[in-house]
Amino acid sequence: MPGIVLIGTQWGDEGKGKATDLIGTKVDYVARFNGGNNAGHTVVVDGKKYALHLLPSGIINPNVIPVIGNGVVVDPEVLLQEVDSLESEGIDCSRLLLSESAHIIAPYHRITDKLTERSLGNKKIGTTGRGIGPSYADKVNRTGIRVHDLLNPDTLSEKVEGALESKNQMLEKLYGREPLDPAEITETLLKCAERLRPYVADTGLILNNALDNGKTVLFEGGQATMLDIDHGTYPFVTSSNPTAGGACTGTGVGPTRISRVIGVSKAYVTRVGEGPFPTELFDESGEWLRSHGGEFGVTTGRPRRCGWFDAVINRYAVRVNGLTDIVLTKLDVLTGLKTIPICTAYDIENPDGTHTRTENMPSDRDVFSRVSPVYEQMPGWTEDISGVSSFEELPANTQAYVKRLEELSGCRISAIGTGQDRENIISIRSLLD
Repeated sequence: MPGIVLIGTQWGDEGKGKATDLIGTKVDYVARFNGGNNAGHTVVVDGKKYALHLLPSGIINPNVIPVIGNGVVVDPEVLLQEVDSLESEGIDCSRLLLSESAHIIAPYHRITDKLTERSLGNKKIGTTGRGIGPSYADKVNRTGIRVHDLLNPDTLSEKVEGALESKNQMLEKLYGREPLDPAEITETLLKCAERLRPYVADTGLILNNALDNGKTVLFEGGQATMLDIDHGTYPFVTSSNPTAGGACTGTGVGPTRISRVIGVSKAYVTRVGEGPFPTELFDESGEWLRSHGGEFGVTTGRPRRCGWFDAVINRYAVRVNGLTDIVLTKLDVLTGLKTIPICTAYDIENPDGTHTRTENMPSDRDVFSRVSPVYEQMPGWTEDISGVSSFEELPANTQAYVKRLEELSGCRISAIGTGQDRENIISIRSLLD
């Protein structure tokens, strides 16, 4: 059976949680491979919402083994809070597997994240302030603390002291803050260690063995393509690789084990945080999408910036990730619009005053920040599509909109989300064959 990667094609919040949960009912393992608790998934089951941040969306399904891979940065306190919250709702979390090689987010990561972001002023990146970036920075600098270090008090104490040697200097000399106590930080982390111990495992070995034994593994990415540290709108990006390649490095599974790459695209586009957004709407249309789509961050509660569907970035996502399928979500939100614009290309104003039109993502992100969208208008629809179970039953204008998005994206649309509940989805073709 296959290894399947599921990622977002835009700037996040495309509805990956729902798509993961949908496919997760037919797979054996769901493995999160990047990011931290700066990601947020909302899964709706029988009308009840579950907001997930660190835990893979497959945790809701009792027949799936959820895995947090080595590419994720884990805040131990947040993870345990999330486990406690779900178990209080009757969700069994004992199946969870946590990579012993995943890096942790310590209290000093959260502190430095907020201080650094604040010091940038109007040049801020728009981070969540949850310590994700500083934790990844320590990982790259080879000064990070990994999950297995939590289980060895002597090693943990030594590594915390080493990390704080430089960080306390920064806090005192750069920000005028009091230094942090290594013993206090170590004690905070050790309080979490014993509770985490039952979940800790060599998850790379487990996932490879599962694939060897004919099991199906779904690799779930946090954030999305346009926030990728290498391929996104740098520097307004996350600190990891939420593109398909990150599934391999973030779990220890080789690329030959991946047989399908599914991209999740919202029927319009949203973004949280700073950075360029060509189709962003600043008028009543943007507010209409925000209110009708419930566009507020699962993790932060921040209102999301809203805009029309951008086929240029979708084509880019198809190329960067090698997508085999697209799951189109929130199509129902567009019901009631007389016309629906689609961005098909960009107009670039050159320094000499001339203009260039392109259908491709500019490699120069400075150029990307000043492009103007070129729109094509599609007729809208007024019929309620939330209960529709097949593509053929959709209104003619709705079908035409979906077909046009498929044509412009250059990848087949295999499923369509038409509402919040897990049953509000139209399956055009199997995502597992």
